[in-house]
Amino acid sequence: MSWTRKILRVNLSKGSCTPEPLNMEWAMEYLGQRGLASKYLSEEVDPTCDALGPDNKLIMATGPLTGTSASTAGRYSVICKSPLTGAIAASNSGGFFGPEMKFAGWDMIIFEGKSEKPVYLLIQDDQVELRSAEDIWGKSAWETDDILHATHQDPQMRIAIIGRTAEAGCLYAGIINDRHRAAGRSGVGTVMASKNLKAVAIRGTGGIGNLEDADKFFEAVDAGKKVLADGAVTGQGLPTYGTQVLMNVINGVGGLPAHNMRDVGFDGAGDISAEAMAEPRKSDGKPNLVTGAGCFACTIACGRISTIDKTHFSVKDKPQYHGASGGLEYEAAWALGADTGVSDLDALTYVNFLCNEDGFDPISFGATVAAAMEMFQDGDLTTKDTGGIELKFGSAEALVAITELLVTGEGFAKDLGMGSKRLCDKYKRPELSMTVKSQEFPAYDPRGIQGMGLGYATSNRGACHLRGYTVASEVLGIPVKTEMNDAEGKPELVKAFQDATALVDSAGLCIFTTFAWGMDDIAPQIDAACEGDWSVEGCLEVGERIWNMERIFNQAAGFTADDDKLPKRMLKEAIKSGPTKGQVSRLGEMLPKYYEIRGWNPKGEVTAETRERLSL
Repeated sequence: MSWTRKILRVNLSKGSCTPEPLNMEWAMEYLGQRGLASKYLSEEVDPTCDALGPDNKLIMATGPLTGTSASTAGRYSVICKSPLTGAIAASNSGGFFGPEMKFAGWDMIIFEGKSEKPVYLLIQDDQVELRSAEDIWGKSAWETDDILHATHQDPQMRIAIIGRTAEAGCLYAGIINDRHRAAGRSGVGTVMASKNLKAVAIRGTGGIGNLEDADKFFEAVDAGKKVLADGAVTGQGLPTYGTQVLMNVINGVGGLPAHNMRDVGFDGAGDISAEAMAEPRKSDGKPNLVTGAGCFACTIACGRISTIDKTHFSVKDKPQYHGASGGLEYEAAWALGADTGVSDLDALTYVNFLCNEDGFDPISFGATVAAAMEMFQDGDLTTKDTGGIELKFGSAEALVAITELLVTGEGFAKDLGMGSKRLCDKYKRPELSMTVKSQEFPAYDPRGIQGMGLGYATSNRGACHLRGYTVASEVLGIPVKTEMNDAEGKPELVKAFQDATALVDSAGLCIFTTFAWGMDDIAPQIDAACEGDWSVEGCLEVGERIWNMERIFNQAAGFTADDDKLPKRMLKEAIKSGPTKGQVSRLGEMLPKYYEIRGWNPKGEVTAETRERLSL
């Protein structure tokens, strides 16, 4: 099914649920999911509003391909103004929740206002109601999932939930669905909590339909699946090793940051890698990795399901964590591991379980802990600040203790829950926050991989690898090989990746398909499913329009070119050792050219000509 042509508007202040027709004029310009929901947000929300106030809106949105047989068509996004960054947020999740929304007959749900008391939204096809969540407020996402499934006695119900960290005001809390899939970044769960909305439970029984040209669509889908199966990354690397295939690769090329990004290269990388996850443990002879897992309609199946050694200190007295659950992905393993200096695989898996159980972003959390560890090492923090925890780099015990503390929302957890920018500002070490627009870096050092540095600096949601994954080109040679340490040509590369990604995020597909697919593979699937003309050129223009619309929202929120910057560590402190020794980010060389090819003025502002060209 492409668009259902129907959205649900939920006014939490009034307790009303009202269906509306989808704005098809906007759909033709922004497609769906990230793009279309961001258009609704831009039109309905003042960019200067308090992100945690009732005037902010929270939008859960699918793409036109969500719920179809297209490979990886299991995506949905959550869009709002971010409390972490103050910028526009669009956080993407897989699993089965997005398709269930489509099967129930809805393209999008817009939440506005704030409920007086905790509630959850129950959707059973076109039957919609708000119910009291007072009995589940204060419970983890996993507990809530169990309770709601038991209450409604429907194992096929799909539920998106916030955990206790969101309720406590942690600024990087996400929204969990299917127990270990997450709209994880930028604090979208914190916005959901601010509205006293605990969960959204959906059961849809509608079938697949409403395709513009079904025969043409199935032909394009089959062709696309063959390309994925034949791809080295999508047909072999990710199915076998998951995203953790990158740990040893990025470490080997000199792009893996460590110890709050003071260093590049981590001696313990092999101990927390995909290969290590598959090795039998000495204690019980069983590997960390139980099996791979796929989201709805996914032919890649990069997900990991893991177990922890039952005798490990983190879980030996906690049988609730002895079963199999969502395992480490690369970004989480880096943030919780290399960035904190911890190489204990079981400890990282346990902390990852907690991130899923209570719904907080492991990237922002791990990077914030790493900043705290550096301050602890320098004497800016002591055990009096940390609640008695010896917050030292490399300490698995400290990492476990500080994670368990975060869930309580008490003491030093309140500082950690602010994110590294506010934490470092509070303790007067702002230079130790590895962030852009207050969002923490992911697992690629911008000194070693130049395109990623430009991508971080210009990302509309703060530092992010999934807004333009130039690692594909700079490290993996997809679709063409560019040199990691070259600045020349990177503005064009970054823009191309950013525009294409905006389109993919708006279609309902997973960005991992682009390790094999080009727009020549994606556009025919959209064109066959949707009315209108969705040529390659047209799709790329939609992606460019979305990127510029997000930029305009941020400018109205108060962001300027001064926010397109990297921490001084990335610009001044050269990499000390390894293949990329001596390098710093050459952002200053790349940024003016990037503005130029974007059609922005030297101040980074979207010009009138660009607005007119893109119908903004």
